[in-house]
Amino acid sequence: MNLIVAVDKNWAIGKENKLLISIPDDMKFFRETTTNNVVVMGKKTLLSFPNGRPLKNRTNIVLTTDNTFKVDGAIVANSIDETLELLKEYKTQNIYVIGGGSIYKQMLPFVDTAYVTYIDYGYSADTYFENLDESDEWKLIEESEEQTYFDVEYYFRKYERV
Repeated sequence: MNLIVAVDKNWAIGKENKLLISIPDDMKFFRETTTNNVVVMGKKTLLSFPNGRPLKNRTNIVLTTDNTFKVDGAIVANSIDETLELLKEYKTQNIYVIGGGSIYKQMLPFVDTAYVTYIDYGYSADTYFENLDESDEWKLIEESEEQTYFDVEYYFRKYERV
């Protein structure tokens, strides 16, 4: 299973249910990587999308403890176990965990590849991702050349569980 996330230099991922920065090439990478695949997200992440609608051309699975939550165009799961059971129907290489913070934390033990857009800047944030560089369980296996968006430097990184 895969995970895709954008982090700042402190491994922060968001503030007040919003991304820290929207970088067009990162959005393009996300779109190209997840299209025609399965995306797993929390309810708040889904509701942060335009009109709170599921992502097009993907199988959307929403993990929430809200037993009454329903949304057209998405499959709703109410526990990690239920989510993992649903995911058995798909090839693991076609599954991407896309957030938010609590979903990343709950699903990380089941992920073996992480696509991380590393932004070399520290933002004000309230939500963080585990620092894979400090984990013995993860190894950086690929890193792009330095990218820039205005004055912000960032890198596309790929980590694998060791």
